[in-house]
Amino acid sequence: MNTTPASYGASPDGLICGYRFEPGQPGTAIDTDAALQWLRRSEPAAGFVWLHFNLAHGASLAWLQAHTGLPEDFYQGLREGSRSTRIARHGEHLLGVINDVTFDFSFDPEDVATLWLSLEAGLVITARKHPLRSVDRLRAAAKAGEALATPLALLEHLLSDQADELQHIVRTASDRVDDIEDELLARRRLQGSDELPRLRRLSVRLQRLLAPEPGALLRVVANPPRWVNAADHDSLRRVNDEFAVVLRDIASLHERVKLLQDEAAARVAEENNRSLFTLTMVTVLALPINLIAGLMGMNVGGIPLGEHPHGFWLVLGLILGFTALLGWVVVRRLRAGQG
Repeated sequence: MNTTPASYGASPDGLICGYRFEPGQPGTAIDTDAALQWLRRSEPAAGFVWLHFNLAHGASLAWLQAHTGLPEDFYQGLREGSRSTRIARHGEHLLGVINDVTFDFSFDPEDVATLWLSLEAGLVITARKHPLRSVDRLRAAAKAGEALATPLALLEHLLSDQADELQHIVRTASDRVDDIEDELLARRRLQGSDELPRLRRLSVRLQRLLAPEPGALLRVVANPPRWVNAADHDSLRRVNDEFAVVLRDIASLHERVKLLQDEAAARVAEENNRSLFTLTMVTVLALPINLIAGLMGMNVGGIPLGEHPHGFWLVLGLILGFTALLGWVVVRRLRAGQG
């Protein structure tokens, strides 16, 4: 799970990073003072500003409420949390909730956290409580000088990074499922059977939380804010197609894990039945000697063959005869079952 300090890398206002992007130019890092100058500008300016906040920092929410003019729906989303990734239009804003894997993801179903975002003409706000992998990749790209022309280009980059991370997770999980499947088909003792429930929970959680709501991006394309251009339309369609492929891979992984769980359960049931049958046969074979020993051990008069000079050998022969008969029956049944 995440062990990064809550305020690591954040300014006194909770700003983790800020970049100003101008057309055709790489992003320029800015602080909260430069961000305030941008927000208070009197004339529309080319490009846009991206501000990324740490919600675990006590001052971040107060700064956002005081200076950004975000719609109330954004703050309501912060209070409600999230059950699925979604992006919707609210006036001239695009508000989104994106669930992503944490920076130190270790294939634990609980290693999923949320990113809240708001896009408008000239401004992108993102906020999170835990470090996220996709956002870290976006920060690295901006720091390396990658040019992002519009707010939706930044969103497309972020969602593409998330799709890549999901593909990597699915690929790694599929490799582990392949190993477990090979063990199962080779009828070896399963070393990873305890991983199957965890992988199944992971696939369910990825489908439920990280997958965008069906048609969410297409609805934005069909009814975009006025500042969205035609190139952004194509980018959103491309991202939607990428996620469709990832979702199919996750669904396929979920079905494979489910089938392997069923096969492993059937294998365990078969082994238990075989052990129970063996125990039953041993009990049956031991029945004659236990029964006769119990009867002969009673300290009462009139025990058969008690006065016979060869009574012991007669009883022993009787026990061996019954045991041999039962053994023949058991072997015959085993051969019939194998046939």
